[in-house]
Amino acid sequence: MSGIPQFAAAQHRGPDLVELLARSAFGDQDAFRRLYVTVSGPVFGLVRKVLRDPAQSEEVTQEVMLEVWRTAARYRPERGGVMTWIMTLAHRRAVDRVRSAQAAADRERRAAARSQGIAYDEVAEQVEHRLEREQVRRCLESLTELQRESVTLAYYRGHSYQEAAEMLGTPLGTVKTRMRDGLIRLRDCLGVGS
Repeated sequence: MSGIPQFAAAQHRGPDLVELLARSAFGDQDAFRRLYVTVSGPVFGLVRKVLRDPAQSEEVTQEVMLEVWRTAARYRPERGGVMTWIMTLAHRRAVDRVRSAQAAADRERRAAARSQGIAYDEVAEQVEHRLEREQVRRCLESLTELQRESVTLAYYRGHSYQEAAEMLGTPLGTVKTRMRDGLIRLRDCLGVGS
């Protein structure tokens, strides 16, 4: 047995559904009204079992009945009864609604998870960076000129120790020593642990 529920083709003692559907296919509104009255209750019942939500079930039932009106000419009696055809349309539409709702919920969950990154205040972060830069500037000013120039060339301008020594016209060993001493003073000035 397939995953689609089997609907018993109820033996109706009422209007001939094949005739009503055929007349509806030609735009007979009275025939469609009678068809609607006959099948909308069972359609709603099936949709309600799938969706469980009365408001959505009413909405999907209306969509199914509109689809029946628009596609009545596509019905093929050799493939099954009118009620089976309509109930299959209803079941498919209800399952589509469930899948659509689940996909929307999944998208919302993923979006919420992405947006729940570390919350921060952009303005506060900018102020903090500005204060840190200001503190680094003050600490750099407290260094000797050779220490400040050595650190600036190596760490802020990306030069090697050798290049900094050549640019400053100072022996490499002196530049390395001044840089080490300057970095220690910067660390102490900035309050960074050793």
